[in-house]
Amino acid sequence: MTVSEYAARKVAGGFHFLEGPRWHIGKLYFSDFAAGKVYVLDSTGRARVVCQLPNWVSGLGFTPADELLAVAVQERKLFRCSGPEGLSEVADLSDVARYHCNDMLVDECGRAYIGNFGFDMDVDEICATDLAMVSPRGEVSVVARDLIFPNGMARTADGRTLIVAETFAARLTAFDILADGSLAERRTWASLSERSFATVSECLGSGAALPDGIALDTEGAVWIGDAGGRAALRVAPGGEILARVPTPELSVFAVALGDPDLKTLYMCASPPLYSHDPRMEMKAVLLAARVGVPGVLV
Repeated sequence: MTVSEYAARKVAGGFHFLEGPRWHIGKLYFSDFAAGKVYVLDSTGRARVVCQLPNWVSGLGFTPADELLAVAVQERKLFRCSGPEGLSEVADLSDVARYHCNDMLVDECGRAYIGNFGFDMDVDEICATDLAMVSPRGEVSVVARDLIFPNGMARTADGRTLIVAETFAARLTAFDILADGSLAERRTWASLSERSFATVSECLGSGAALPDGIALDTEGAVWIGDAGGRAALRVAPGGEILARVPTPELSVFAVALGDPDLKTLYMCASPPLYSHDPRMEMKAVLLAARVGVPGVLV
């Protein structure tokens, strides 16, 4: 099957490391991970800060009342943001997250699914961890165990299936979503490697596509940011690559489908992992490409 290819354009630059893009009520929101800032992209293409966290920030989402939620990475907490300086703690995940918290998906009930690293990437050895859910009342529970770096998430349009990127397992894993938000019937949605990995360096050196942030489209395919490659990839159930957006000098770490028709793929791109220090250097960019199939709103 022919792999479709789309061209990327630069939307904005001069960031440390971008994560967590979300299209919400006609606007794109995204995190500058190492700067602790949450941005919104206005209609002129200008990015302005809407929230400042104490340290690193990653996953974003919105409550049913359109309140912005943001994941504080090192603190392993979920915050509600009300203006650039307004923060209120929603939940503390430090009892269930084994290491830094990361990406997040918030459903229409206000339930927040939050992943975490599970291990210190500087140590290199890969360890499994758990996926947490924060209820609208701030109660924290574990909804899935033994995941390898649970990262970006997407939910099918019918609200019945959650797809989770297990980055350093090179796979996408699906669960049934039960009425109370808990998860069941775990299965592999797409495998992007025939082997498993003991260390991050082994994984990065394998050449496998490593799904980071993800976005689902209306044909049931998933766009992934490939943390180990130089592209965003459109993946079918089972793992076939359907389309790609090349980013030759950069890796894509998160994606979102947006614009009024939900057919613009926004990509958070940076130099490859371990090739620079995003705390000190501002080489991250926001890219965009027009694609053929619209997205499913998170």
